[in-house]
Amino acid sequence: MKATIERATLLKGLSHVQSVVERRNTIPILSNVLIEATADGGLKLMATDLDLQINETVAAAVDQPGATTVSAHTLFDIARKLPEGSQVSLAAADGKMTIMAGRAKFQLGTLPRDDFPVIAEGELPVSFELPAETLKQIIDKTRFAISTEETRYYLNGIFWHVSDDPLPVLKAAATDGHRLARVTMPRPDGAEGMPDVIIPRKCVAELRKLLDEIDGSVGVSLSPTKIRFDLGQALLTSKLIDGTFPDYSRVIPTGNDKILRIDPRSFEEGVDRVSTIATEKTRAVKMALDRDKITLSVTSPENGTAAEEVPGDYAAMPFEIGFNSRYLLDILGQLEGDTIEVHLADAAAPTLIRENDKSSALYVLMPMRV
Repeated sequence: MKATIERATLLKGLSHVQSVVERRNTIPILSNVLIEATADGGLKLMATDLDLQINETVAAAVDQPGATTVSAHTLFDIARKLPEGSQVSLAAADGKMTIMAGRAKFQLGTLPRDDFPVIAEGELPVSFELPAETLKQIIDKTRFAISTEETRYYLNGIFWHVSDDPLPVLKAAATDGHRLARVTMPRPDGAEGMPDVIIPRKCVAELRKLLDEIDGSVGVSLSPTKIRFDLGQALLTSKLIDGTFPDYSRVIPTGNDKILRIDPRSFEEGVDRVSTIATEKTRAVKMALDRDKITLSVTSPENGTAAEEVPGDYAAMPFEIGFNSRYLLDILGQLEGDTIEVHLADAAAPTLIRENDKSSALYVLMPMRV
């Protein structure tokens, strides 16, 4: 194999694929990136961790087609440090890859391409398109609520499902048991009959990185066990989480009659300020609601106390409720507009937070004892 490629093109392609590769691997070839120079003048890059796979095609001048695998992180670090604007020559033969650019020359060990594992996609019967902007929104508004608890593995991703209520919609939800985030949008053409799927956290993170460079639409193809995102030059294929997502609709409160309307920015800043003294362990912030007056306070045995009044529109019975300040800030950070609605019931019941009844996203937060 022999090819020449611009440093910037190589670096961009490698930056996408190398982040899939785990730093520690018991199987040596999983540390490698598969590089294939094709006769039609392209360089195909591919990396996998056996659950997630990314393929990217970049433009290159190919002198001799062929394929090999080489350490992904090492090659990425080399490309990063090569002079800007340089042409990089890649040549592989006899178990070695030679990389040359300017006056620099590197030689890396390679492993045969035949040993490189590839995720077999099988049939992906459901396929539809989503605008990149919509996909970004789905991820940004839900992924902070993905659980990191390995024992509840079925919560370690974003749950996608379609339903008719009453119009056909696609819903994306994530929860860690303390908070829930859900986004609803009109069902895309082709998504009817889509199986319920849980997209793993790592796939979500890699997809979100790639979306920053995409305008237009992303092709989504899936089966009950695999999902593939077609991002033009890059293809991201992932296994889905094999588990049953809980029926989260049961925890979305419908009868919360105490409604607070408040500016999300002043609310967020107030919570952020008083939580400065909250301890790592509890992070509890108390919210005392009175007529059009909301007092946020934190009491910490080690650090002292903090309190701040935030203006808000509230006309129901006065009461107090406590929240984990970090969870509350995560939700407030996703809300836009001048006012949001906080639907409360009592100090022990789940609280519903949303921009208004027309907004696509809603959030549920479990209170804390304070």
